[in-house]
Amino acid sequence: MTTGQYISVREAAQLLGISEKKIMDLIEVRKLLAYRIADKFLRLKRTEVMDLRNAGYVARDNPQIAYSTKEKIIDFFYFNDFYIICLIIIFSFLYIIFFT
Repeated sequence: MTTGQYISVREAAQLLGISEKKIMDLIEVRKLLAYRIADKFLRLKRTEVMDLRNAGYVARDNPQIAYSTKEKIIDFFYFNDFYIICLIIIFSFLYIIFFT
């Protein structure tokens, strides 16, 4: 689980102990506000999800899909590929500058 301000729908579902479909339903009835990052990725504020959980509005159920370690790694590289490529380029330039 990430510790950032914004979390994915799947992470919100895990925090609330409900399915991702129910999270989407809560977004539709405006019990949760959803934010689009780069007009592509749907994210929720962690504080809003925690406030909803603490208010006791939603009843826990058993989510069917667990967020596996493999999926976390795939998501990490998917969402951070630009930064990883930039680091590789920077280190390549540094190697060229200092060792050639």
